[in-house]
Amino acid sequence: MTHTPVPLSPLVLPPERAAVAERLVLRAQATAAAPDRVAAALDLARDLSTEVAPPALGDTARSWEVLATLGAVDLTVARAVEPHLDALAILDQARREGRPRPDDAAVAGATWGVYAAEGPERLRAEPDGDGWRLSGPKAWCSLAARVSHALVTAWVDDERRGLFAVELRGPGVRLDEDGPAWVARGLAEVVSTGLVMDGAAARAVGGPGWYLDRPGFAWGGAGVAAVWYGGAVGVARRLRAAATRREPDQVALLHLGAIDAALGGARALLAEAAAQADGAGGPAGRDGPAVVAARVRQGVADAAAEVLDRTGRALGPGPLATDEEHARRVADLELYLRQHHGERDLAQLGRLLLDQGSTSW
Repeated sequence: MTHTPVPLSPLVLPPERAAVAERLVLRAQATAAAPDRVAAALDLARDLSTEVAPPALGDTARSWEVLATLGAVDLTVARAVEPHLDALAILDQARREGRPRPDDAAVAGATWGVYAAEGPERLRAEPDGDGWRLSGPKAWCSLAARVSHALVTAWVDDERRGLFAVELRGPGVRLDEDGPAWVARGLAEVVSTGLVMDGAAARAVGGPGWYLDRPGFAWGGAGVAAVWYGGAVGVARRLRAAATRREPDQVALLHLGAIDAALGGARALLAEAAAQADGAGGPAGRDGPAVVAARVRQGVADAAAEVLDRTGRALGPGPLATDEEHARRVADLELYLRQHHGERDLAQLGRLLLDQGSTSW
């Protein structure tokens, strides 16, 4: 299947920007074709660290276009790159705000995960001189066996969580070999495991509560939605390609039109959110970052689910049974979308709207 960049604007890109986007597609394709896609993707993530600015610094649309383009080419590649860039954005925000963080020398050359999920047992943090020690389990750590470092949340007391940078190959950190095996059919190479820490040395990033309370948390969540959007575009392109090879009937045209409308709405949500993140909406914007990001994630998740459903009905079982790239792409996107919590996230959006006291409508 032919891959092209995934812009967030329907306008034609300026020539120099279009050329950069085309080079990204070629790099993503080469990464996806590597014998070890995860290792190649982490190399790409390091390269993109100097090319992709963190969100909310004036070029958020391009940052999310990069994530969407990677998602359209290969979701395994995008799933490895996105948390690395998110971790660097978090560390950059801490630096700009003058908050605690690791030294630059400790960050350079590392590959990063971000682990904030909570399991039934808590990872605890205790102060140790000018650093911290982490002890306990940490669940759902994607690529923990492959990345060198991670930002992890841990409890500093019974009420508050902090964010900490930890070297995953350092003393006191091991994979939880007794945890459930990774048997996923989607994102099969993006293995998620548990970690067990026993006095692992760590550096604080920000202060207690900072990670979740900062506006950058919302924009990071919207960046994940940009990957979902790209993944949905990749699935939809399979239907469009089929329609160009054989004259589509009215039902196929209906599905194609509905998919275009769904993706257009998702793209508009991402573009509007990118403008607000960069301040184009100004402080007078009615909705705060948390509301905007929650709305974007819901809108993109709904659009991606519709793309999966309509593409499957339009194409039938054939491509899922005989087209390896398409079948893997569908399985990857279905699993990745489960990061969205559906009705619970919708209820949270409703609560945010009431707490905020105003809506855009």
